[in-house]
Amino acid sequence: MFDTVLIANRGEIAVRVIRTLHRLGIRAVAVHSTADAHARHVREADTAIALRPGGPADGYLDIEQIVEAALRSGAQAVHPGYGFLSENPLFARAVTDAGLAFVGPPASAIQLMGDKIRAKDTVQANGVPVVPGSSGSELTNDQLAEAARMVGLPVLLKPSAGGGGKGMRLVRDPAVLHEEIAAARREALGAFGDDTLLVERWIDRPRHIEIQVLADTHGNVVHLGERECSLQRRHQKIVEEAPSVLLDDDTRAAMGAAAVEAARSCGYVGAGTVEFIVSADRPDEYFFMEMNTRLQVEHPVTEMVTGLDLVDWQIRIAAGEALTFSQEQVGFDGHAVEVRLYAEDPARGFLPSGGRVLTLREPVGEGIRVDSGLVEGYEVGSTYDPMLAKVIAHGPDRETALRRLRSALDRTRVHGVTLNAGFLRRLLEDSDVVAGRLDTGLVEARLTSLVDAPMPDEIALVAALAAESAREPAHRDPHAWVDPFSVPSGWRIGGPAWTTHRFLDSDSEPIEIRVRRTPLGPAPYEISRDGAEAEPADLRTDGAGGMLLTWNGTVQRLDHTLETTANGEVVHWLSRDADTWRLRTFDPAVAAGTGSVAAGGALTAPMPGTVTLVKAAVGDVVTAGQTILVVEAMKMEHALTAPFDGVVAELRAAPGATVAMDETLAVVAPASGAATSEEAARCRPSPHPPINPLDGRNSSCSGPCTASASASAFALARDRGPHVEPPAQ
Repeated sequence: MFDTVLIANRGEIAVRVIRTLHRLGIRAVAVHSTADAHARHVREADTAIALRPGGPADGYLDIEQIVEAALRSGAQAVHPGYGFLSENPLFARAVTDAGLAFVGPPASAIQLMGDKIRAKDTVQANGVPVVPGSSGSELTNDQLAEAARMVGLPVLLKPSAGGGGKGMRLVRDPAVLHEEIAAARREALGAFGDDTLLVERWIDRPRHIEIQVLADTHGNVVHLGERECSLQRRHQKIVEEAPSVLLDDDTRAAMGAAAVEAARSCGYVGAGTVEFIVSADRPDEYFFMEMNTRLQVEHPVTEMVTGLDLVDWQIRIAAGEALTFSQEQVGFDGHAVEVRLYAEDPARGFLPSGGRVLTLREPVGEGIRVDSGLVEGYEVGSTYDPMLAKVIAHGPDRETALRRLRSALDRTRVHGVTLNAGFLRRLLEDSDVVAGRLDTGLVEARLTSLVDAPMPDEIALVAALAAESAREPAHRDPHAWVDPFSVPSGWRIGGPAWTTHRFLDSDSEPIEIRVRRTPLGPAPYEISRDGAEAEPADLRTDGAGGMLLTWNGTVQRLDHTLETTANGEVVHWLSRDADTWRLRTFDPAVAAGTGSVAAGGALTAPMPGTVTLVKAAVGDVVTAGQTILVVEAMKMEHALTAPFDGVVAELRAAPGATVAMDETLAVVAPASGAATSEEAARCRPSPHPPINPLDGRNSSCSGPCTASASASAFALARDRGPHVEPPAQ
């Protein structure tokens, strides 16, 4: 057995591998990029080695650096995790060439199964059923089209070299077949550097079911049952479970035997997964799709129903040990379901999110497991995969596992970074999901209802009451005399005044909540939303990090975290059950600071990321829809376009700049009031232009521009929120 193992990965999988290594008494060595210097896997490893910046993916894809780090650390083996270099045959070969053990299959098996065409031909020769489709590689567009016609539409075009849904295209109309083939080739070339395609028959209402296998170096190969992975969005798995409700015992045994043959056909060693596509209408009709030559993200559900630690067995097999159990000794207990928590915002079309983790509470309880790479204070950036954690629930049956998982999501709290937890919670409540009527198109078909989560009234009320209570002196002696004029209670002759708090939720209109103290009323406060009738309310802490809102005859518990961003913006993070809302304090004076911003010409970053391209300059005349900047995050590009015809009045970011979500990057002024290019260059305001209180002019302006917007800002400065109103006369 090894005494030191290096993990060539990051995030939750690195933390998960470290957990097993420590249980085995093995020293764990981590590697990290500059951005990950304070990450959880670095903290939990026995030794952490910094990777030199500037390499591929900041070092995590740098084979030479990883091998060098392993040798420096004294490791005898390298665990690749998943993603990054885990399925790179050059990496596996470099590790073994350096005299180290690779915790995974031999490079030859990785290379064979990484080529979908060769993999399909190989397993078919060993009796494994494959999806009807094209055969051979380097087919021309005409040959691919002919293969599609032979198979019969609809067909799926797939890149031979890739995965993750990139470059895949479903074609139902023969009129667009050639066009789709050309497009799929371009996507495959851009994503994988190889435009080789294959054609497969499309199976309507398909279910994605995979079989876990273990193979040692002594010729033993077993399967550990199946995982159902049919709940996907854009070909990416988001919910996985074991076992599948679709399979009966005979089909399960037959698919398991086929998976074992697929593993034997390529000389596989270690933990691997053979993926099949299964017809929802004909579960006994299953076809090989591909083999993943690594540990899978969803491996915990197999561990929870079999009682086996797959990382433990990966290590033992890499050390030369033989499996100590036969196929007949593999048992299954109960049901397990897993969801993936992503740093993404479903309400914004699943754009990547990011930020600093301000509050973190991960669920615990019977049958609950969390694999996470998160710690409070960690900065979630835009460089790496957005998956941050997985929540898994086990129970004696599927109904119990689902119920426990829904409850666990309700108790998951991450403030500072927007996650998809609420979206997943609604998916787990879907009637077809509960009944087990799954297919790979279900999520897309229900997307609108799953994303739609209107903000309850109490969310903004808690933000307003929290903001109001924060204005009052803390830890005041209730028996001591207090100067009433030093307390921001809104006291006036004739009754307390209202204080107005304004918030923005995403791109909505400002929410206006009025609050006032009522010392003699039925509750400490009165509240009114958008001019509605005043109602009594109270807000208290529950002693466990939560807030208790008393309002409308009920007491509700919510979680609240206050954030002040780098640019001074105050943000309230509020959670109820699995949903979290991010309310930004709205200041009308700042909003009116520039006329163009008030007119809707501000281009804000839809996600935290990096500006990769700036295609305009200050003073340029632009047309509606014209791209001004491009922001990239987590390999996703988003173009910011002019909302109307006009002139670029401001540019606040340059290529390479790191930007925060909702940060204003450019401002387009309407064409009707546009200055000339020279005047716009002289008169563009700074982000916080100094105001001359005598005439309201922007003192940074040396040109002939008017100062109406600046004057408005100066006039509104008296009303900066929170705004205290005089008593009614």
